[in-house]
Amino acid sequence: MIYTDKVMDHFMSPRNVGELENANAVGEVGNARCGDIMKIYMKIENDVIKDIRFKTFGCGAAIATSSVATELVKGKTIEEALKITNKAVVEQLGGLPKEKLHCSVLAEEAIQAAILDYCEKNGKELPEALQGCGGCCGSCSHDHIAHE
Repeated sequence: MIYTDKVMDHFMSPRNVGELENANAVGEVGNARCGDIMKIYMKIENDVIKDIRFKTFGCGAAIATSSVATELVKGKTIEEALKITNKAVVEQLGGLPKEKLHCSVLAEEAIQAAILDYCEKNGKELPEALQGCGGCCGSCSHDHIAHE
C-alpha cells in the first residue's frame, strides 16, 4: 500500500490533535469493519468554527484524514463545513488507496456529527444538509460508504 507524501506528513505530524476543553460541538463516529474511531471537537461561535481538534484511534489513513478535515473546516461557517465531502479530503491528501477511502468518509461524517451535536445542544434548526439524517451514529439505513 502506497501513501502520498501528504498522507505521510499528516500521519507523522497531525494538525489539531487532542481534546478541546471548551468545545460546544462533539462528534464521534466509527467503522466496525476496520475499527477506526474518530472524535472531533469544535468551538463554534456565531455559526463559525473557531477552533477544532480531533482524537482518532485507527490506521495512518484515519489519522491523516482527520488532520486534513480539521484544516479544511477551521474558520468556516457551519454551512461551508457541511459542503466538505470525503472526496475533498482525499483530494487534499493527493489520494488514498481504494481500501482506505472509508477513512475519508469517517472524516466527513465526524464533521457532520459534531455540527448535528451543536445544533441540537443550542436549539438551532438543522442545516439542510443534515435534515432527514440522524447524523453519523449508524442508526439509519444509509450506506455511507457509497459516498466513496
